[in-house]
Amino acid sequence: MSKKYWPRAVDTVLQQKLGFYGAVLIEGCKWCGKSTTARYFAKSILELQDPQVRKSSLELVELDPKLLLEGDKPRMIDEWQDIPPIWDAVRYSVDREGIAGQYILTGSTAPGEELPRHSGIGRIARLTMRPMSLYESGESNGQVSLKAMFDGRGEISGSSDVSLGEIAYICARGGWPMSVVRGKSQKKNALQVAKDYLQVLVQNDIDMSNVGSYEANKMKRLIRSLARNIATPVSLNTLIADVTGDGQETFAKATASTYLAILQKLFIMDDVEAWSPRLRSRTEIRVGRKRNLVDPSLAVAALYGSENDLLNDLNTFGLIFESLALRDLKIYMQTLAGEVLYYRDSYGQECDAILHFDDGQWAAVEVKLGSTTSIDEGAAALLKLCEKVDLEKMRKPAFLMVLTAASKYAYRRKDGVCVVPIGCLKW
Repeated sequence: MSKKYWPRAVDTVLQQKLGFYGAVLIEGCKWCGKSTTARYFAKSILELQDPQVRKSSLELVELDPKLLLEGDKPRMIDEWQDIPPIWDAVRYSVDREGIAGQYILTGSTAPGEELPRHSGIGRIARLTMRPMSLYESGESNGQVSLKAMFDGRGEISGSSDVSLGEIAYICARGGWPMSVVRGKSQKKNALQVAKDYLQVLVQNDIDMSNVGSYEANKMKRLIRSLARNIATPVSLNTLIADVTGDGQETFAKATASTYLAILQKLFIMDDVEAWSPRLRSRTEIRVGRKRNLVDPSLAVAALYGSENDLLNDLNTFGLIFESLALRDLKIYMQTLAGEVLYYRDSYGQECDAILHFDDGQWAAVEVKLGSTTSIDEGAAALLKLCEKVDLEKMRKPAFLMVLTAASKYAYRRKDGVCVVPIGCLKW
């Protein structure tokens, strides 16, 4: 009997792209569910993770790569980057056949030195997959829809039974499908997954061929520094200072940048770019990236933390929860063909997340744990942001929202700001 397939947010996007492009590449970090989703939609499979399949495929690709592409369509090619020439073979096949939906490729890292000859533009679409959001894992009831909010349909209403303690557990467990599914009966083991992930990542998954003298301990400390500064626009100098500690060691800027690039290549980093609206004043907008990891559990694991540690340190919990919120917002906005940005200016005015579409439609979100005081602060910050934005030259925001960890009800305040528990949200 086949395993139950848990629907994912990217399913609809994948189907849309398969209906238009000849091939789709599903990219993302390991263990996020790429292969499971690709396998669900595929009609034949080439699994390069199988050692025997990979060995025979390496031999065959030198003789006639198109033989690896034979099979019912769409054909799934898992971890294609293990044999980079397959990319050009797929691109050529798509050109030759001129038919949409022929191939689904998956990859948890960009290719190494042997790069494809052709980028695949117009032939191979890219789709980023992340660990599960709360709506995908069934921990959000989805009573509040971002799409409905952007469309202006109806009042905001709903209620969530997810407690602050449960949010802390979800942050520590993460959205790894294995943790979500097996964690229902094996909670302790589910909390170990992110710790195991980091250990394997640092010790085994770093391709040292392009790095030179890779030092696992420095990569480990760099990830820990990223965790300490999660969901903030931390500078490279700060990260380097954290890694070197008392100054007895050195960590050159070029090396630090290389290490960060490795984490990007492995889809561990999931940074948020800055938003540049038209402002009433000449306030300088800061444009550095807000650093984030692809799943909050990696930050908790890097800090040697637990759900109890988060509950005993609300400042850290607030940052970790913002990381979780950014993950979910990115997943939901990808489904709606939008993007997640953030705002920060030289006067210290910030906004945790800007939800933005190409047509200029936008909304602003502040992320709070959920106390009455923090909700009031979040609402005030959102209203202040609107005073700075030149709404005569830009569209008015579709909505302003305080996204909370564990407040029970979703509602619209008298000042127009929406308050929504993350346990109510969906795309």
